[in-house]
Amino acid sequence: MFRTHLVSELNPKLDGAEVKVAGWVHNIRNLGGKVFILLRDKSGIGQIVVEKGNSAYDKIMNIGLESTLVVNGIVKADPRAPNGIEVHAKDVEILSYAKSPLPLDVTGKVKADIDTRLRERLLDLRRLEMQAVLKIQSVAVKSFRETLYKYGFVEVFTPKIIASATEGGAQLFPVLYFGKEAFLAQSPQLYKELLAGAIERVFEIAPAWRAEESDTPYHLSEFISMDVEMAFADYNDIMALIEQIIYNMINDVRRECENELKILNYTPPDVKIPMKKISYSEAIEILKSKGVNIKFGDDVGTPELRVLYSELKEDLYFVTDWPWLSRPFYTKQKKDNPQLSESFDLIFRWLEIVSGSSRNHVKEVLENSLKVRGLNPESFEFFLKWFDYGMPPHAGFGMGLARVMLMLTGLQSVKEVVPFPRDKKRLTP
Repeated sequence: MFRTHLVSELNPKLDGAEVKVAGWVHNIRNLGGKVFILLRDKSGIGQIVVEKGNSAYDKIMNIGLESTLVVNGIVKADPRAPNGIEVHAKDVEILSYAKSPLPLDVTGKVKADIDTRLRERLLDLRRLEMQAVLKIQSVAVKSFRETLYKYGFVEVFTPKIIASATEGGAQLFPVLYFGKEAFLAQSPQLYKELLAGAIERVFEIAPAWRAEESDTPYHLSEFISMDVEMAFADYNDIMALIEQIIYNMINDVRRECENELKILNYTPPDVKIPMKKISYSEAIEILKSKGVNIKFGDDVGTPELRVLYSELKEDLYFVTDWPWLSRPFYTKQKKDNPQLSESFDLIFRWLEIVSGSSRNHVKEVLENSLKVRGLNPESFEFFLKWFDYGMPPHAGFGMGLARVMLMLTGLQSVKEVVPFPRDKKRLTP
């Protein structure tokens, strides 16, 4: 047995008890007669005291930071020590030695730029800040799942090797598939629509790939997409569902990750339900009034959203009813204005974190929508054929986990919150 306790489980009530703890050497101070080791495990940092004359003393003379140890010792209450206790070592087993000097300072005293951090990623992931990020992400994903389970959704898994573009774009990674060309899925969109036509309410949390040339703090080539599709629903139903998901996610993180948020020195935004909604057309008029050179049909990117945020002063808001031709072919037109669509983006300050819409559920409408966009309906026959067999009205959304994590952690780049990010410049580690 490597340990009897995590360091966070040690407390003054255990004074005098013999325990065994294991972890990494986070810091070490040699005061001659005593060596103080800060030992880090998954739960936090505790203090180990090794006194001269002890059999453990000689063993630790040559260890470096990030070496791994098992310490068998006696708990002693001491208000000067971290958490009011320390472990006086009886014996130490060195499990592995770490090279010195380290290419990255795990304690954070010496700051490193993002390229160094990503190059030396495993050491970077040992930093308390990064461990806090990963704990928050785990709680956020759990909250997402639990909310959807509560509303009767079923978790599904769709193919990631596909025969044609999901959304008609060219931003696909080709792969060789038994002598034929196939592609890595840029979205589970078409398959989740089909599944909604069978079991009504589905969701998936899975990787997706987009061969975008964008090299910004908000883009990745491989990302985790959190997708939902709901039959017998429209985009208003979906926006109401998203409000509940985000509300629960933020409050679950606040409740379960109090220590992690303290480490990051960050407070997630307050959520007001219902969230503010403005139409695309209203957004364009606001931007024009602020001197932005923009017209109907133009994209509203991050620079424009920064201007919009400064005017709205809302942390979370929907931009609805986007131009139909600017959205994917499966997006439903508005009946009262076919130039517009039943679609939305959820914006966190100036960053799009969710995109969704009501979907077309009539085959002839879908075929026409493809043709208008210069796409061949025959390429989508694997999808379209099922609309001959009673496809219900449906709606859904895609949520980027990494972007949501910027909202939950206060960090500035999606590359920071992904353990091993993939972008146009990075394929390792």
